[in-house]
Order: sequence, then structure tokens, then C-alpha cells
Amino acid sequence: MAEAAGARLADPDVEARLARLDDLLEGLESAPGPTTRSATEAVALLTEVYGEALARVMDHVDGQLTENLVGDELLGHLLVLHDIHPEPAERRAARAVERLRPAVQERGGDVEWAGVEGQVARVRLTSGGGCGSGCGGGGSEVTDAVRAAVLAVAPELTAVEPLPSTPAPAFVPLTTLTTRDAR
Repeated sequence: MAEAAGARLADPDVEARLARLDDLLEGLESAPGPTTRSATEAVALLTEVYGEALARVMDHVDGQLTENLVGDELLGHLLVLHDIHPEPAERRAARAVERLRPAVQERGGDVEWAGVEGQVARVRLTSGGGCGSGCGGGGSEVTDAVRAAVLAVAPELTAVEPLPSTPAPAFVPLTTLTTRDAR
């Protein structure tokens, strides 16, 4: 399990460790007794101290370095977790929607950021083929993916709700409006 000094974890390795940590914490929380309470408190205190250390690092960075730090997925999540992310929730959520947009477009649909009302994120979702949101169940999958992505980067928001998509205006050739029927 030990890594070589200075070795970095690839993203899949980080994800695997986070999943294992979730499993361990879930098991720990369900076990009764004073040892469990002490272990849970130790994890909480360690997390709090690491959060303070990260906040102190963020106090000393600006400009491009800040952009690089918040652009890293793992660091961005840690900044959100410790409530020290320098960007407002709306900007983080809008960026998450833009990152998802190519994948939604590959499925024949589109997603567009529409802003925040109160604590609710608003997006415009359209599905491909002009068949509405019920095409093969893909609409709800896309909505769920957008919701998960937005709330992961902006947990301060309470919900993500799609706005009704506005249909494209019907195209009427100008000649049909200016030419009279000769009948």
C-alpha cells in the first residue's frame, strides 16, 4: 500500500482510495463503542487540521496559481469540502455544465447554464431528434448527470432544475410571405 517517496497517485488510484475510505468510515460509524467514537473523532480532527493547512496555502496564492489549484478536480473538491473555494458556487456550477456539454451534445442533446435562483441551479436541457425528454430514457439520465456534476462542485446549492427548453422558431422562407398565390 505504501507509495515510493514523491510518487503521485493517478486519478483512478485517488478514486479507489476515496471509495475505500467511504467504505471504512461507513463501517466505522455503524460499529458501537468508545473506540469507534475515538476513531471517528480522530478522523474529523485530522480532516479539520488538513483543511486549515489548505486554507493557509490558499491565503498565499493568487492569479494563475489559484486557477491551477481550483482547476484540479481533487483540489477543487477539497476546497469545496473545507468551504474555502475562492470562486462562487454559481461560477463553479456553470463550469461543470460547460464541461458536460460536449458529452450531452454527443448524445444529440444540449445543456446550457441558465443561472441560479435562490439556492437552485437552473439549466436548459434539450434532447436530440426533436422527441422531447422521453426519448429512450436518455433525458432523465442526462438530467441526473447534470444534477450530480453541479452539486458535486457546488454543494451550497440545494437543487438543480431544468427549465423548459424553448423550441427553435419555425423557419418560414421570406418568399412565402411576400409572394401572393396566383390562384
